[in-house]
Amino acid sequence: MTREASPGTREEPLDHYVTGYADIVLDASATGRRLCREELASRRALGERAARSPYGLRTLIGAHLSATRALTSALPLAPGSRDPRAVLDGVLAAAEQAVDAFADGYERARRLAVRQEEAARREFIDDLLHGRGNLGRLAERAEHVGLRLAHVQAVAVAAGPEPFGDLHRTARQVEAALGARFPSSSGHGILLATKSGRLVCVAPGDGRELLDFFAERVLEATGGRGRVAVGRPHPGPGGVARSYEEALNALDLAERMALPAPVLRAEDLLVFPVLTRDRQALADLVRSTLGPLRQARGGAEPLLETLTAYFDAGCTAAEAARRLSLSVRALTYRLERIHRYTGTDPADPLHRYTLQTAVIGARLLGWPAQEV
Repeated sequence: MTREASPGTREEPLDHYVTGYADIVLDASATGRRLCREELASRRALGERAARSPYGLRTLIGAHLSATRALTSALPLAPGSRDPRAVLDGVLAAAEQAVDAFADGYERARRLAVRQEEAARREFIDDLLHGRGNLGRLAERAEHVGLRLAHVQAVAVAAGPEPFGDLHRTARQVEAALGARFPSSSGHGILLATKSGRLVCVAPGDGRELLDFFAERVLEATGGRGRVAVGRPHPGPGGVARSYEEALNALDLAERMALPAPVLRAEDLLVFPVLTRDRQALADLVRSTLGPLRQARGGAEPLLETLTAYFDAGCTAAEAARRLSLSVRALTYRLERIHRYTGTDPADPLHRYTLQTAVIGARLLGWPAQEV
């Protein structure tokens, strides 16, 4: 984030930040004393002010060194100075204290500015992802990072084997890769941030290639142990929050449903929010359709696992048997038992839809481990 100088500091010349320096050094070196508390405080205060100027610390220290050189060049002519070397040592000692206090004030002010900038950025990220605050002000703040919230935006969220922080190796690698592949000069408004241990990428809604690249780099950096969910593109200041929520829901769904895909797209999972919209109706379907499987020897779990593998295999018995490490005959026997207990035949197209919907509902609701 770009730091701006406070009003008025850009007009102040470099010499302003050396004001009073020569007088303090000469006064202290005359008797060899150390700088007093007030003198040190004045140097720190000037250093804090300089931190808000366009000058870097190296330039400011250089100005102090120039002032010190000017002082030392006049030492042999200083009244009452019998030993120029002793006076020089006194000047350098006082100069060291003054410059150290100045640099301390400068660095403290810069650290505070960095913390304030990071806090402001974090507040902006939270407001953006959750659609909080004044939307007009939010759009204005987004302009500073290259996002145009009046346009369509999409959000991708990545979860890894461990929480992501701003300085996490994966976050740094993905940021560097995105910067190299999609430089800001190309007009791509990208925001990369961490939130709740996940890596978040906000991009233009037509940036399918960009979000695909983000997903590839995350999977590469995590050695294939990560997972990325991409929300649908939405327009307006609240569009980022909607897309972000869809991506989070997709990650949660993938965990509950044990979906194997490393990259999930919200538009491919729209049936699941529809199913869960009426939770009570879904629970009734699971209980009435699959509840009788509890009577089976070994409980409902093995037969529910069989149905899951059968439907995931496109209702192909040979493939489902391979996935379950069973013979086709053993799988067929299990399907017959399911038909006997539930009264619905997995091989019957008319029954299949009811059974498959009930199986999806059971996975969404955590049945039979949890009562519904």
